[in-house]
Amino acid sequence: MHTSSAVARWAGLQVDRAAQYRMNTNNSSSGYLATLNEHQAEAVLHHGPPLLILAGAGSGKTRVITVKIAHLIQNERVEPHSILAVTFTNKAANEMRTRAATIEPAAADVFIRTFHSFGAWFLRRNCQVLGMPSGFTIYDDDDMVSLLRAIYPDQPRNQLAVFARGISRAKDYLLTPDDDLSVISDDPAFTDMYRAYETRLRQIGNADFGDLIALPVRILRENPEVSRRTRDRFNVIMVDEYQDSNVAQHQLLRELYSERSYLCVVGDDDQSIYRFRGAEVRNILAFGEDFPGTQIVRLEENYRSTPSILRVASSVVEHNTGRLGKTLWTQRADGPLPVLCYLEDQDEEAAYCARLLAPENFGRTAILYRTNAQSRLFETLFLRSSIPYRIVGTLRFYEREEIKDALAYLRLIANPRDEVSFRRIINKPGRGLGDSSVEKIVAHLGDAEGDLLVACRLSRGSLGKRQTTAAAGFVALMNELIETLETAALPEFVERVVEKSGLHYFHEHQDEVAGSQKLENLEELVNASSLYGPGRAGLQEFLESIELDSTRQTDEEDDPNRVTLITMHNTKGLEFDRVIITGLEEGMFPRGENESVDELEEERRLFYVAITRARDELYLTTCTDRIIHGRHAVLSPSRFLNEIPTELIEQIGRRPFTGRNWYNNEGRNGESDIDPDIWDDYGESGGAAVSGDAVGNFPAGMNVYHDGFGTGVVVKQEWSTNGDEVVFVRFETGRTARFVPRYTPLERISVDE
Repeated sequence: MHTSSAVARWAGLQVDRAAQYRMNTNNSSSGYLATLNEHQAEAVLHHGPPLLILAGAGSGKTRVITVKIAHLIQNERVEPHSILAVTFTNKAANEMRTRAATIEPAAADVFIRTFHSFGAWFLRRNCQVLGMPSGFTIYDDDDMVSLLRAIYPDQPRNQLAVFARGISRAKDYLLTPDDDLSVISDDPAFTDMYRAYETRLRQIGNADFGDLIALPVRILRENPEVSRRTRDRFNVIMVDEYQDSNVAQHQLLRELYSERSYLCVVGDDDQSIYRFRGAEVRNILAFGEDFPGTQIVRLEENYRSTPSILRVASSVVEHNTGRLGKTLWTQRADGPLPVLCYLEDQDEEAAYCARLLAPENFGRTAILYRTNAQSRLFETLFLRSSIPYRIVGTLRFYEREEIKDALAYLRLIANPRDEVSFRRIINKPGRGLGDSSVEKIVAHLGDAEGDLLVACRLSRGSLGKRQTTAAAGFVALMNELIETLETAALPEFVERVVEKSGLHYFHEHQDEVAGSQKLENLEELVNASSLYGPGRAGLQEFLESIELDSTRQTDEEDDPNRVTLITMHNTKGLEFDRVIITGLEEGMFPRGENESVDELEEERRLFYVAITRARDELYLTTCTDRIIHGRHAVLSPSRFLNEIPTELIEQIGRRPFTGRNWYNNEGRNGESDIDPDIWDDYGESGGAAVSGDAVGNFPAGMNVYHDGFGTGVVVKQEWSTNGDEVVFVRFETGRTARFVPRYTPLERISVDE
């Protein structure tokens, strides 16, 4: 075993790094060092104080950490089993072990684990100090809810799931029921529920996933002997993807580390994008404060992207204040400038992406978006255009649970004889109508002539009192919805179905637990319905179009030549020859006006991650008009686009105008699409620059018609400095557009027309 004195001797060696680098690269037994650049080699050869490797995107950090493991064993004579290497996924741990063992076979014995796997290993061996049996069961999220349900049998399961998520988050922050939990939940019942849950969990001697980190921290803090023994066992501690660590994991690392240990963490503060999972970027930003004497090695040479792509990425992320700072560069030859395309709406955006595609580049191209719901338009267009694609990290849009639920309600409204849809939603959300009750209802189908709502009424005599009330409530709900079908626009009706059915509430709480964006997917279904007319005919046409698109889907899992559709979060660790980043508008990305500084900086880091997935070509798209909540909305380009110097990108289309600052709505509040280059022609305030006695042909209140947009009303009129009349028209679709009548034909009409 590598003793503590040996570690101290090794850590005290003072060797000129450059000389050692030259010496080792010429040594055949260490030929692997020849594959490293100077800073990678510096990180591998480093010894002594704690080391933070700031590894930029595409800088070869996996190579560095695996070579360092092999180097410690082969050249520093560190015993493999005294090295603890921690990462976040089993896949990453297996890859690390395999690549290190390829260089040095003894590396197969290195203790490489995920954080939770290490925590489970540690607890099995030391939990007796807490009075826990070593054979404890590890509870997952569903088990936590079930345990809460056993304690609170009258509480709805979906509400208990929210509390379970809060308990998990509290443990990520090492908070107990005795601590101030206001940062976790403002529900006054949360503290008591957390305390009751912990009491029951300790009584039965089991642990949940949060305990796999929190309990080892507690044991190491409270038991000096266990702490000493563990620190003696692991002389070297290495952590990969450190920017993804949470508070509890950071504290676990502090408890494992001693001055006799060698500590090395690898991460990128610019790629910390999992705050919603509990990741804390401060862990890496303040690493030197928590581990005094820390040295930093920056890996800035990028092996993935062209210089033009890296310049765009750096120009964006450098606007963050919460970063340690680095600038990516590459020896690759420069490529084409990234393209920023201004488009009219989301349909034109999807069509533009399709035009960029050809059979020879399907498999080389990835289309990125902020949320899963944004995949729908691409899926629909690609299916109809026979463009092969794959969805990464989620189901196809119409295969998602929440979408199938909503469609089942709509199908039953359109056809009360749809038994499949009836069975799916009769007890969703839960109404107390289990399988036996459903079978009793279906048994009356003959007398009801196939109408399932009639069958519900006929089943009153065969159901219990509670079930009879539930069935009557379901029938009343469906009848109410059917009655309103002909009186509302289709998107309003679909939105009403989602709300009245309880699906909105049901999936809203699922979102709180899993962050699954189910509500956004339901909103996108509402948006999809906006293309169809009102009433039963419009609903049937909408459902028929979905069914026809579904029949076009084929299983092409074995075909690598498919366009990748993927969220920005899911691209972490991936790379593509061509990347198209879509939906770059305020309110879409970044998400909202009320975001905190920390939230905004994480969104900017997410944009940085998305950009650096591209090897050779990068395209950015932003739309003026997008359907949101089933209605047209006029949007401004993302503020992140304004942070890219114009000389770094090729711009296609006309940049929409919203005043001096895109994102604070100065000037025109997002209603105009005037080119900002002609701002000065309109005066500093953005208003008219001509005398107030001008009348023009299209005063405010005038009803007009446009061939492309239909009927609307002039809501604003002004003039440019050269005397051109400029009007803003709000159309019946809800969209507002700007016209210069001198160049664009507008027809004045009466209200009757």
